Amino acid sequence: MTDSVGTLITRWKDDPRSTFSTWFLWSERLKNFRSIRRGIAEVVRDIEAGTFGNAYRGSSLETVVASIAEQRQIFKGADHAFLWKPKLRIPDIYEHPENQKAFARLLHTCNCCDTEEAILQAINQIDSLAIKGLGPAVANLLYFIHPTLVLPFNTAIVNGYNALTGAKVKLGRWDHYLAMRQGALALNGRYRQMLSNDLGALAGLLFDVGNKRYPVPPLDGDEAAELAWRQDLMRVREESAAQSKAATSASAGDQSHTQIQGCLRDIGLAMGFGVWIAANDRNRAHETGVLGDGCLTALPDHLSTVSGAESVRMIDVIWLDRTTGNVIAAFEVEHTTSIYSGIVRLLDLAYGNELRTCEALFLVAPDGRENDVLQQIRRPAFSKIGELNFRYLPYGELLGQQKAIVRFGSGLKPIFSISKSLSR
Repeated sequence: MTDSVGTLITRWKDDPRSTFSTWFLWSERLKNFRSIRRGIAEVVRDIEAGTFGNAYRGSSLETVVASIAEQRQIFKGADHAFLWKPKLRIPDIYEHPENQKAFARLLHTCNCCDTEEAILQAINQIDSLAIKGLGPAVANLLYFIHPTLVLPFNTAIVNGYNALTGAKVKLGRWDHYLAMRQGALALNGRYRQMLSNDLGALAGLLFDVGNKRYPVPPLDGDEAAELAWRQDLMRVREESAAQSKAATSASAGDQSHTQIQGCLRDIGLAMGFGVWIAANDRNRAHETGVLGDGCLTALPDHLSTVSGAESVRMIDVIWLDRTTGNVIAAFEVEHTTSIYSGIVRLLDLAYGNELRTCEALFLVAPDGRENDVLQQIRRPAFSKIGELNFRYLPYGELLGQQKAIVRFGSGLKPIFSISKSLSR
């Protein structure tokens, strides 16, 4: 069993189409953690203030769960557990004020604590209330607060865990989830060097196994079954290699994201600005060098110490005055990623005492994503955006006008001319 699981993990990590490659190693994944935590805190504030409402649609909960659901395939459908089912009247956190407050206490406790004991106590407390329809799917929220202590949860992950361990975990029950979490921690500990402290890696493995992308190692130690399993695993690997073109296509979004960052970098440098490239992107290959070539290696002190500085460091591109270090403009490139998270990072910058110098905040996206941008901007959670100069900058205009802007441009006027105001 041990060798079999180790072989499975190795094959899984080598597969360019596994969740390990497409999600866990995805450069945008970690950038979303803080924005999701911030969204969870907003849900708590709304409930405590009595402004959460009695519906999922239009709530701050919908906003943050939608951001999680955009985290590629592994979290697709994460919002289903929170959608209102009128015939069953579940989950019962919309019409029942006390249940709603209990849900807020769970989120608040986990957002503020840093121990396994406190997390388990909060989960056991919510479980004791037996709130109809509010089950382990909440773990998908808690994972983004404590990725080393909370295992993500969905049907495929449960199926994968049952198949790999022979367990019989049932959906919708907190006690079953906690038992699965304990077993998952033990499994993760056994293969820690191959996986990660972040339980997202193990969740991705279980997700792919649960979706039957990989055959399951035999549990009885039968040699013939072991041989057949290894042959099946080799077949999966060969199929993955044959579909490498699709994998290359799937990574095109990351390449386009890098291309746009490079374009904004070059324009900013040509116009004499100091340019900051997101901390996790600066060493990405671009043209004959890396994205960070010619750019700032550290943010000015007044930026690196503001509230939300960690989020600001992850903004895709920032243009700064070379003399004062003040922010002139900031850009979030949203090729296929969560627009919500990009907005939150820009808001962290805007409300970190930079409003006095920042002339505009840009959401840069493919021409066809304008409706996605508008839909996010109109969410109630972003009502304060009307106070700021948020703008939508389409790829087509940026790439088409790059040479002209570099040659004749001065200040932000040419960028304003090819972008659209999003202020409400």
